[in-house]
Amino acid sequence: MNLNRQIPPPICPLSDIHVTYPESQRLKNGIPLHVIRAGMEDVVRFDLLIGAGQWNQTQALQAMFTNRMLREGTSSLTSQQIAEKLDYYGAMMELSSSVNCGFITLYSLNKYFPQTIELVADMLMNPTFPEKEMEVVVEVNKQRFLINSTRVEMMGRKRLNRALFGEAHPLGRYAEVEDYDRLSPEVLKSFYHQHYHSGNCSIYLSGKITPEIIQSVERALGDVPWGKVSHASSFQSITPQPEAGKRFFVEKEDALQSSIKLGGFVMDRLHPDFLKVRVMVTLLGGYFGSRLMSNIREDKGYTYGIGAGIVTYPGVSVLAISTEAANEYVEAVITEVYKEMDRLCNDRVPQTELDMVKNYMLGDWCRSYEGPFSLSDAWIYVETGGLDKEFFVRSIDAIQSITCEEVQALAQKYLCKENLIEVIAGKKV
Repeated sequence: MNLNRQIPPPICPLSDIHVTYPESQRLKNGIPLHVIRAGMEDVVRFDLLIGAGQWNQTQALQAMFTNRMLREGTSSLTSQQIAEKLDYYGAMMELSSSVNCGFITLYSLNKYFPQTIELVADMLMNPTFPEKEMEVVVEVNKQRFLINSTRVEMMGRKRLNRALFGEAHPLGRYAEVEDYDRLSPEVLKSFYHQHYHSGNCSIYLSGKITPEIIQSVERALGDVPWGKVSHASSFQSITPQPEAGKRFFVEKEDALQSSIKLGGFVMDRLHPDFLKVRVMVTLLGGYFGSRLMSNIREDKGYTYGIGAGIVTYPGVSVLAISTEAANEYVEAVITEVYKEMDRLCNDRVPQTELDMVKNYMLGDWCRSYEGPFSLSDAWIYVETGGLDKEFFVRSIDAIQSITCEEVQALAQKYLCKENLIEVIAGKKV
């Protein structure tokens, strides 16, 4: 077969996109268990979600370090023994926290899952928060914080959130170096006893799930209630209190370039416009061929990269545009961002450009959710965002059905320059 390599292959739109739903049940003690059966390898991923995070803490860093310290010792195992057991069984564990959740993620071979899940259960039910290990963990994170605090990108991000939400809001407050010194085992134990119990969590299993895997979870975590069970942690909505002003500057005298961030409030994830607005924002600055990249990076050469996206939080979302550029190009970059916003509002998007964005988003969607572990991430996003199980079906439909006229109408409705706060972190010129 002779191929003419000067002719690109035809672009075929995706037509049949399948969404794999989890199988859901409840364990004996009431914990929701969601099983995603996918994949051919003998490996399983276990995720436990605790319904408490930054939003629920009484002092800075409390939620993050409570979660992080679970692996530093139990009533029967030291941190070294925990690490050795994970290494021996070829398992990997990740501990993290977000605004409203704590996460324990375990990757394990199927044949050793009964042993590794028992280790997780011991960490969950019998943590000791040893002081010596805590001092080491806190100091390492403190030094990392000090390094990150000198980066203009971090300076700009913190200043933007404080300007949008206000310092009284959980999303407007950031830890200071002094907050690391205020941590103690008692502070972490208080958060643990209030939020870490079987009445405030859910479990996801993904991979090659067998009946033995489910039985191991039931034995380790689902037989009887554990922890000081009271009720699920509540989410108290707090109204943002934006600071007065349009532009905020954070000076760093020795900065070779400046961080530029524009941000403003838009609809939350439950709003009917949200899914199609994501398409419009992707066209503006959400992928490598976007208008912001084509203009400000490729044509003007002001920056190596620039992006726009919708950052979602509980109950609210922020349209954010972010880049870094040489100090002397700051004003020019902001001017060009606003020009591209005006173009979307005033001129109808060509159908060929919209089709390219649609193909990119659908392809990215398929790539992101093709494996069992990425499917687990997807359904955890649905749960933590308070979304329903048809969210992904509606997402695909929104991408496929949006028209050029709708893109322009949504841009006119949501790309309001007057509502965007400008933050520059860098050197004054």
